[in-house]
Amino acid sequence: MRKISLIGLVMLIVSIPTFAGGLLTNTNQHAAFLRMLSRGATFEIDGALSNPAGLAFLPNDGFHIGLSIQSAFQTRNIDASFLTYEKFGGIDPNTQKPILKPSDNPFTKYYEGKAAAPIIPSVFAAYKKGDWTISGFFGITGGGGKASFDSGLPMFESVAMAGIFQESLKKHLTSGGTSPLATPNMYDINTAMDGKQYIYALQLGLSYKINEWLSAFAGGRMNYFTGGYVGFLDAKLKADLGGGDLMHLALDCDQTGWGFTPVIGVDVKLGKLNIGAKYEFKTNLNIENNTKKIEASVDTDALDPFKHGVNTPNDIPSMLSVAAAYEFLPVLRASVEYHFYDDKNAGMAGDKQKYLTKGTNEYLMGIEWDVIKRLTLSCGAQITDYGLSDNFQSDTSFSCDSYSVGFGAKLQLSERANLNVGYMWTTYEDYTKTSQNYNGTGLSGTNVYSRTNKVFGLSIDYKF
Repeated sequence: MRKISLIGLVMLIVSIPTFAGGLLTNTNQHAAFLRMLSRGATFEIDGALSNPAGLAFLPNDGFHIGLSIQSAFQTRNIDASFLTYEKFGGIDPNTQKPILKPSDNPFTKYYEGKAAAPIIPSVFAAYKKGDWTISGFFGITGGGGKASFDSGLPMFESVAMAGIFQESLKKHLTSGGTSPLATPNMYDINTAMDGKQYIYALQLGLSYKINEWLSAFAGGRMNYFTGGYVGFLDAKLKADLGGGDLMHLALDCDQTGWGFTPVIGVDVKLGKLNIGAKYEFKTNLNIENNTKKIEASVDTDALDPFKHGVNTPNDIPSMLSVAAAYEFLPVLRASVEYHFYDDKNAGMAGDKQKYLTKGTNEYLMGIEWDVIKRLTLSCGAQITDYGLSDNFQSDTSFSCDSYSVGFGAKLQLSERANLNVGYMWTTYEDYTKTSQNYNGTGLSGTNVYSRTNKVFGLSIDYKF
């Protein structure tokens, strides 16, 4: 029982991977993205990340800079329903093992997880001289900020419940039936987990205007991963039954890692049509544990992956971006874009990427209108399609196909300065996972995964 429960803890605290789409990718670092959602063919300073080759077509030589602040808030909820062991059906005459019988009605609980990143800063910079442009970017390009699961997770609680019953059954049999069976109504489980993940990135590169319609970019991005996980579980009998301890587990683990991403890009400018393309190579990234505390009621090797000094793969997938922007009128422009994230070939803990059916596809579009000389209104949409499967989804790392909508405005403060303001929200499709062996308990259960995402941002761009 105890070993099974500890394995559940490991599954609880394993890091939540970074996926394509929404806040967790590097596509929405600037408020201009939030207000339009398609920036892969832009000539503005946010192109230092989204279309670096296009910066060779900046209209003026000199220094350009952009400062952006975003606030993002997510929920990651699980509506769980699973059976528990509550009865003893005697000894199997063939195997001589106890027969465990499930409850008549499933245990149900709604688990809420909240993730918040109230301040997400980004800096964009470029210096253009003739046909050459050097550009740079610094920001938080991945990770989900800080997440809290105040009531634990079903994968943890269900395994603990099954294990507690099995342990009480052993005592019941050895005592000749005098020791009672421990059913869920006899004890309380107090469990929670807090986690944080950030990927800080610094990108530098050089763009060259080959001729009047073609430019190219080459550069790289250094990524620094930092995360931390604090989790615990305490199971105790109810006060009227003595309040004895059944189980205690705890973990406090920090993780860090480095990785380098080569980036190349091209831009094709054909009159009113502009096409931008960028490819980011896969980043080999291993995260190393700096473990401050591991506590368990028994000795076990189940927590070995979280011991001090252990490395775990957490690659950033390669990414292809292709975008086309067209100027229909001097005051009206539109853009369409496509992203492909090769998640299936990015290493994850336990080779979990093998359970994906395909990489991630994103489809983006945006339109902007100069209402007056100094004011531009814009909106956009994004569709994200993952290659999900039941075997890939888990309580600590689940994704849902999504639809995002954004809107906002750009205000020209002066001939040199622009203010961008944007808001984006994402609607996720619920994902239902049904299992006949729920978290390895041998019982059936169902999880319905749901998410929400809201992001607000503002940016100031300035050219010297």
